[in-house]
Amino acid sequence: MSHIVGVRQAQKQQSRRALMDAGLRLLEDQNLTSLGVREVTRAAGMSPAGFYRHFRDMADLGVALVEESLANVHVLVRAVLAGQGDAEQLIDRTVEVIAQHVREHRAHVRFLARERHGGVRQVREAIAAELDRFAYEVGAALALQPVSTGWSGADLRMLAELYVEHMVSTATSFLEAGTDDPGAERRIAATAGLQLRLISLGRRHWREI
Repeated sequence: MSHIVGVRQAQKQQSRRALMDAGLRLLEDQNLTSLGVREVTRAAGMSPAGFYRHFRDMADLGVALVEESLANVHVLVRAVLAGQGDAEQLIDRTVEVIAQHVREHRAHVRFLARERHGGVRQVREAIAAELDRFAYEVGAALALQPVSTGWSGADLRMLAELYVEHMVSTATSFLEAGTDDPGAERRIAATAGLQLRLISLGRRHWREI
């Protein structure tokens, strides 16, 4: 009996995975608001009835894609926070980690960039909540650094949000550059590095203001 249950569970996970993969592929060329259940199930090779065994509606599918997409971003944030070296090395590493993330997860990054300000409220709120959680993690890590001595919680939160916004905007820039212009990626990386250096410089002198 346990074997049968295990097979059914695996089949259920496989069906859910097929729906999410189909949705993500279709969302490369359109917004979630324009995507319908029949279109997704057709691409996944399933009947519309099968969709509702996994998701309540398209918004529910969108939230699931947010969770998956930002789980990948969570790994990116952890990699940046765990980096070792001086400020210059960490800046270069941060930009490279973001660029590599976009190369490996283009569809997910595209989905987040498009739907962050899209027409599905549940998805917007899910993205905002996850980015807020990332800012909390970054703020907690920044608070442990000697340069943050004397900073208020509000100022650390502001700095953390600035770093998270920079990561999101840099990822979006790498995404929009495409893959056919290596020079564009180098220019984006250079600009992102300069911006992070400016933030770092301002951070060191913030207590003097």
